[in-house]
Amino acid sequence: MNSSFSITVDLEDWYHIPSVCGSPFAVYRSVDEFFEKWDDKYDFLTEPTKTVLDLLDEFKVTATFFAVADIVENYPGLIESVVERGHELACHGLHHTCKIDPETKKQLISNEKFEQRTLLAKRILEKVGGDKIVGYRAPNSLVGGWMLDSLERIGFKYDSSVSVNSLYNKTDSSLSTVSTTPYFPIESGLEVGDNRNLVEFPWAYYHNLLKIPASGGPILRFFGASLVLNGLLQSLRRGHTVFYFHPLDISCAKFPSIGNNRPFYWSLKGKLVEQRIRYILKKLEDIDKICLRDYQGL
Repeated sequence: MNSSFSITVDLEDWYHIPSVCGSPFAVYRSVDEFFEKWDDKYDFLTEPTKTVLDLLDEFKVTATFFAVADIVENYPGLIESVVERGHELACHGLHHTCKIDPETKKQLISNEKFEQRTLLAKRILEKVGGDKIVGYRAPNSLVGGWMLDSLERIGFKYDSSVSVNSLYNKTDSSLSTVSTTPYFPIESGLEVGDNRNLVEFPWAYYHNLLKIPASGGPILRFFGASLVLNGLLQSLRRGHTVFYFHPLDISCAKFPSIGNNRPFYWSLKGKLVEQRIRYILKKLEDIDKICLRDYQGL
């Protein structure tokens, strides 16, 4: 097995998830509204991020951190600490709001507003990180082909949002031609196309009778390390693939109990999930690991 893989970290806090902020079913319409009305502790991100950075140092891994840009203002020094450790900084949106409807997959924002807000997020992160931001991951992995066209127009070189699987589809495409290996998407779509100035890094899956999502995140929390590891190993046989998690996944703190539609979302997390991440990194320690910006196809 000669393939490499990328370890990616989604840098967002508990209120960024769609049950709390920035989705059609959220408690708060936006992060701005959340901060206008919330008068209790909000920072549950700093401590587990420090743990993640130490963990990556321990395994001598350089990762790609997809950061929500408003973290720069609300967590002074946190993103700077990621950059100081040598990790790649990439964009996870300005406020982690949904760009397409989770149910209908229709646009929730115009192309122009998407480009304006994403370019602002890009510039905020570039000012902190000191390097060009070339990577994007859609908040909640809700992505449409039109978004990739906009990303290409405003200077991004890659996206990593597409998850092909048999359980759900968070895109506006059937993904019938997509696997787990990097590819050039068609114009205004997400199917496999010809050469262009933007690469998609789809997520891992485990294929038996069904294609089971296996890149990490909630799947790692709820279904365990073996499924994710087997999916990563199978995906590595196809080519380069992606593993991801959130610092919140390993937080031992109790998050505020607000949020619509997802009462058990954080029921499994903490040290148990940290051990699962360690297990996966140990099992894959002999596989080459690269930041997404260093992929040879970019």
